[in-house]
Amino acid sequence: MRPRHLMTVAVLATAGLLAAACGGSSSSTGSTSSGPSGVLTIDNESGGTWTCDFNPFNLSYISYSLGNVYEPLMFVNTLQNAKVSPWLATSFAWGNGNKTLTFTIRKGVKFSNGDPLTPADVVYTFNLLKAHKTLDINSVWSVLSSVALQGSDQVVMNFKSVAVPYLYYIADQVAIVDQKVWSKIANPVTYPDKNPVGTGAYEVSSKTCTPQNIKYTANPHYWQAGLPKVGTVNYPAFLTNDTANTYLANGQAQWGSQFIPSIQKFYLSKNPNYHYWFPPVANVSIFINLTNPLLKNVAVRQAMAYAIDRHKASLIGEYGYEPASNQSGIVTPTFSGWMDAQQAASYGNNYAYNPQKAISILQAAGFKKGSDGIMAKGGQKLSFTILDNGGFSDWVAAVNVIQQDLKAIGIQVTANNVAYSTWQNDLYTGKFELGYGSETGGPSPYYELRQWLYSANSAPIGTAAGSNFERYNNPAADALINQFATTADPAQQHSIVNQLEKVMLSEVPLIPVTESVDWFQYDTGSFSGWPTQGNPYAQPAAYNYPDWGQMMLHLVPKG
Repeated sequence: MRPRHLMTVAVLATAGLLAAACGGSSSSTGSTSSGPSGVLTIDNESGGTWTCDFNPFNLSYISYSLGNVYEPLMFVNTLQNAKVSPWLATSFAWGNGNKTLTFTIRKGVKFSNGDPLTPADVVYTFNLLKAHKTLDINSVWSVLSSVALQGSDQVVMNFKSVAVPYLYYIADQVAIVDQKVWSKIANPVTYPDKNPVGTGAYEVSSKTCTPQNIKYTANPHYWQAGLPKVGTVNYPAFLTNDTANTYLANGQAQWGSQFIPSIQKFYLSKNPNYHYWFPPVANVSIFINLTNPLLKNVAVRQAMAYAIDRHKASLIGEYGYEPASNQSGIVTPTFSGWMDAQQAASYGNNYAYNPQKAISILQAAGFKKGSDGIMAKGGQKLSFTILDNGGFSDWVAAVNVIQQDLKAIGIQVTANNVAYSTWQNDLYTGKFELGYGSETGGPSPYYELRQWLYSANSAPIGTAAGSNFERYNNPAADALINQFATTADPAQQHSIVNQLEKVMLSEVPLIPVTESVDWFQYDTGSFSGWPTQGNPYAQPAAYNYPDWGQMMLHLVPKG
């Protein structure tokens, strides 16, 4: 998921956020040789206030600590063809026919409490995920068989079979923790981690976090000499887009990560140093609860997919900044080379808007429109609620389009616009009929398809799922996902993704509506070192982890 954050004027606070290799803010006095300086403020609306929980293994909190407070072994750049760079590990190597992965752990790194980072901490971290499946957000132990020490500075991971794509999940998406700290935690699943002890460039604690603002301060003993450059990073909470956008446009924040209507007029025109870049990386989708008796009917799901005017949802909800998605689920142009265009064309041009076809599908399945205009069969009406984050004005507007489109074919949908925390909890635990949201994706379409379709990522209703919120379960799809992990042959990988696209087209387990871009606004008058389309060294939105930690290591305050 991408947690975009919000707040009211009453809880706004200027300060700094993200620090990395450089940082600062409009209030910065400039970087000096004496150490980090300046204040960087992040503006990312979420629709709620902060819980000040930083558990890096909890999907609800991981985006507030992974990258800047906790660090992974390597950095995998989604925007640069999965380019891998060292982090806590200096190198990695595949062996044994790509069934063994060996990391060389960096020496001289210390946790913020002074404990040295050791290979044993890495082994402990991964065995912690094995012992508590809920913490294993990306199901790495579905392919791992063992993790063990080797020599004085290496960790060896053995796999049940070839699993090269899992390098992304293992190296980039797992925070390495201090064994001395975490081994004393009675229940790591529910642990809020309010005073996290990490190796990262920033520190945070219960003393520097309030419901209104998270204050990150530079780690004075960070292992990368001369970094970070930014002394303080503030992360105020916003309850609405409007207050967050006004705060950003007024120059009170320097790094924005949210939807802004009419961005030229509202933001860019205010200052020549204001810029934006919105690279598409995943999808915003309708998650369909597949345990619902009516929604189990594939005809209902297919009809819904044909009935939704994705382009209208994009224009009205997102001002066209997030392009319309397609039912194959392939984000274009980022991953255009993965699209099986011929296959998509055979499904009504990739489920192009066609309300008449939607009606004919329902009628062929035995549904008839009643006097109230709602399709029904056997006394059961096609009437559902759709869970949405009420603080995201763009999503609310897009869902309104979806409601109107579905009403036109006889499906009644009532919006349930709730607070961020409720939306998040209900989506993860499956307490919805339809849900509107997005997931993170990864360096190729495989990763988002895996999040959607891999049964190991899901969980029983009432238990938080790492992804696969719709509770899709298909052994054939699982086999394809596992098969992809066993090959490094591009032709075979494309063939497997094409087959997963067919699952999306034929079964419609969920409905991609708009492409999920990285919302990114930035102020070059206050800081240098921002990622750009010409230098995409990291995904640029503040809710991307661990990428935001990389950005904090590149940003430099302007004096």
